[in-house]
Amino acid sequence: MSSVQPRKGEKLIIQEDCSEDHLKNGLLTLTNQRIFFEKTEGTLATLSKRPGELLLDIPLKEIKESKTEGFLLKKVVIITIHNDTYKFGVLNNSKWAKEIEKSKSNIN
Repeated sequence: MSSVQPRKGEKLIIQEDCSEDHLKNGLLTLTNQRIFFEKTEGTLATLSKRPGELLLDIPLKEIKESKTEGFLLKKVVIITIHNDTYKFGVLNNSKWAKEIEKSKSNIN
């Protein structure tokens, strides 16, 4: 579903339609090289969504920490080495946090 072209050797790990506190609705994608977030554009008439502008593209080596947050509104929190914090409302936040940490350890 993503419109972003994969890089050489890049493999999809997990992808989910979600929202980020400031970037709003989009498609969060984790690969073995990076995590990126694309804005999605939908039409109510056809009940369809399509990926739009790439809003965030973070190499895994630039992620300082990933953790979970929330009880009812579950979020995976990503903190970069530049101290930027992103909070994504995903269905299974613990799975996302584990996959991010696992992918980070595989590149080091």
